[in-house]
Amino acid sequence: MTIADGIWQQIFNFDNYGELLALVRNSLIAGVALGLVGGLVGVFVIMRDLPFAVHGISELSFAGASAALLLGMNIVAGSIVGSLIAAGTIGVLGSRARDRNSVIGTIMPFGLGLGVLFLALYKGRAANKFGILTGQIVAVDTPQMSWLIGTSAVVLVALAIMWRPLAFASADPEVAEARGVPVHPLSFAFMIVLGLAVALSVQIVGALLVLTLVVTPAAAAARITASPVLLPVLSVVFAVASIEGGILLALGSSIPISPYVTTISFTIYLVCRLTGTYRTRQWGAARTAAEPG
Repeated sequence: MTIADGIWQQIFNFDNYGELLALVRNSLIAGVALGLVGGLVGVFVIMRDLPFAVHGISELSFAGASAALLLGMNIVAGSIVGSLIAAGTIGVLGSRARDRNSVIGTIMPFGLGLGVLFLALYKGRAANKFGILTGQIVAVDTPQMSWLIGTSAVVLVALAIMWRPLAFASADPEVAEARGVPVHPLSFAFMIVLGLAVALSVQIVGALLVLTLVVTPAAAAARITASPVLLPVLSVVFAVASIEGGILLALGSSIPISPYVTTISFTIYLVCRLTGTYRTRQWGAARTAAEPG
């Protein structure tokens, strides 16, 4: 066997695939829930220009998960606590974009440093440490599943309640505030929802690559549509396709799940970007041709 064949076997190996598939039933169910949450939350992340905030929250989520691992507690709960602390801090201190970015830039290294400290103190399996950073595929047990589904339900209910006013406040905050929409409380509430969504995503794709579920699908959908109905639908479809495809491809390999999820997500974004660019050029050419000479 050549080196190339060995690498290929590590990346894609479908031996005993049917037997392995039964091991990831919980992960597949969790993937649908996370795709739904990430796709919907991502719409507002793009509208409100918050990708940097997602990364900042993920660092504190990583610290919370690492602390829970060190103390022998529920990792999902620790991740959620860390995310909520970060999201609440950003929401309270970062009302303006410049202030928000400064707060996030301060939080990120602090969270990363804490997470590294907790992992260095942890003397258990190295795979548990690596999984927090890069995601895990078969580690979603029944207790974690309950946390994931329950928290996903909270996020979805919160989004359903504030969807219309939040969309208005995200598109035109000045006009929304003039019309009596509580812009600042909505902004803080969304940061909390975002914190929960990030904490959930960390469980599957890891703290380093959480952007691929909360940002990339919505960014891809925004390249091909501006419809307020079609945009969230496509964002959810892209997020679910990325995570479910990543789980299924990673199942038979020794590679962590995150490279598969990120590759699928980026490929979808690239196709959407090229499609959007082509459609824009076609529309421009048609408009030029229709103008009187």
